Amino acid sequence: MAKRILIIDDDEDILEILDIIFKDEGYEVIISNTGHAAEYVHQINPDVMLLDVRLAGSEKTGDEICREIKNAYPSELFPIILVSAEANISSIANCCGADAFVSKPFDIFKLIKKVEELIPT
Repeated sequence: MAKRILIIDDDEDILEILDIIFKDEGYEVIISNTGHAAEYVHQINPDVMLLDVRLAGSEKTGDEICREIKNAYPSELFPIILVSAEANISSIANCCGADAFVSKPFDIFKLIKKVEELIPT
């Protein structure tokens, strides 16, 4: 069974690229251009999430969504990787409980490796 990845980013181009790349890597990919999909994380049940910090048009930022998921499901394993161009992404990721972070612009091979590291076996 393919591992499931949920990608939330407001940039349609990034979503399209990541969708293609991770499908080519054998993942089942669910994409969303708003934070709304995070409300269904327990139903989607991703093996890992990629979450942008700034989500234009969303009521919440990615770090707020991350914090809410980590608080709502403390015993569940929903690894979250923040993906952002924020200068202080390390601090943001630490404060919201993200499992990892990747700075934009990102090296796709490093991103794939980070995802593979966090996927539960």
